[in-house]
Amino acid sequence: MIKLKKMFNESDYLTSELFSLHEQPKNGQSPDDNALINEKYKKGDMRIVTEQGRTDLQSISTIIDKEKYILNPEYQRRKRWNNRRKSRLIESFIMNVPIPPIFLYEIEYAVYEVMDGLQRLTAIDEFYKGKFALEGLEYWSELNGRKYQDLPSNVRAGIDRRHLSSVILLAETASSKESADFLKKVVFGRLNSGGEKLTPQELRNALYNGKLNQLCLKLAKNDLFRKLWHFPLEHEVEDLLLKSEDELENSNYTSIIMDKYRRMDDVELVLRFFAYNQIKQTKQLKEVTSERLKSFAIERFLDDYLKEGNHFSDAKLAQLETSFIETITLIYNIFGNKAFVMPRRNVQSHTPTKTIYDPLMQAFSQYIPYKEQLLKQKFDIVVEIYKDKKLLERPKRGSYMFDGKNQYIRDVDVRIDYFNHFLQKYIV
Repeated sequence: MIKLKKMFNESDYLTSELFSLHEQPKNGQSPDDNALINEKYKKGDMRIVTEQGRTDLQSISTIIDKEKYILNPEYQRRKRWNNRRKSRLIESFIMNVPIPPIFLYEIEYAVYEVMDGLQRLTAIDEFYKGKFALEGLEYWSELNGRKYQDLPSNVRAGIDRRHLSSVILLAETASSKESADFLKKVVFGRLNSGGEKLTPQELRNALYNGKLNQLCLKLAKNDLFRKLWHFPLEHEVEDLLLKSEDELENSNYTSIIMDKYRRMDDVELVLRFFAYNQIKQTKQLKEVTSERLKSFAIERFLDDYLKEGNHFSDAKLAQLETSFIETITLIYNIFGNKAFVMPRRNVQSHTPTKTIYDPLMQAFSQYIPYKEQLLKQKFDIVVEIYKDKKLLERPKRGSYMFDGKNQYIRDVDVRIDYFNHFLQKYIV
């Protein structure tokens, strides 16, 4: 017992769990507090039940094809690995470099959701199916350009002997679907707290999935929306994700655009439209003063709005969907591909920005009933906006209304009011 206690002496958390029965109350704790904590621990509350597994690499494609691994649970991120990174994984297997385990959740006997390891599993599956050739190898450069079927027999056999370890969260971890969803998302968040950091929207997708989040995912596929933001259309995505950076440079989409897609920037843009649409009505914002709005961070606002929006009625969600589609259609019909581009004096810019997107979408959404009048005057609207001094001004000191550095809620609110007043003159 003394040896065991000494081993864990550096971890206050583990020590408290192992030896809490022997602790004296401190920091205001009572014996009853410790008794309740011990009872919770004995009952297994918030404790994960796991087992270990190993799968040989050549079996992974078969398992995926038979849908024994569910590769796209709702809390997973989009595919982010290019062929170069996939190749480096295969090189690690050739060299027998230890690979971290994947994490699975058992949803029924021998059927698992992939909680962490989607990229690794996808890379292995695609390599065995000959979907990409090795590239960018550091220690086995002589294999660059070869697919699995083209490798020397000894190298193929060596890869086939390798295994991928797994940690399986067993179904008995949770007593209900609700608790299972909660625990899976907790584990997912902890697993992804290191390594390649998740973006705010990837975390929202993982931790706050629900009806509004699903609507954002759906509307992010809208063709007009994707054209205005230069995102690939839905039918192009799968092929583009397999391309290397060099291949992307020769396509209509850059690696920067594809990185934005992988980070779910498109989904966040849809969420921003819904959130700002309620900027005057949201209960949370009613409780803060105008002064506090100036420093109220947008990320927290979007988090809280999504959590609240997941409980909206189906009728409310249908209303939001209609508003988004009508607004993006009207803006596209008036501005074309330049809709969200910041005007530049004597400089031709083609890059859409949130600084224009957020207020322009909000303003036009309020004028949908007058869309016919606006469409008849679209030429005048475009000319006036792109000659407006408030958009073109670049003061030598200080900031101005459309300074991209000013991204607090209050700043966006001011821009929305500006475009609202701008459109009023076109309504007879």
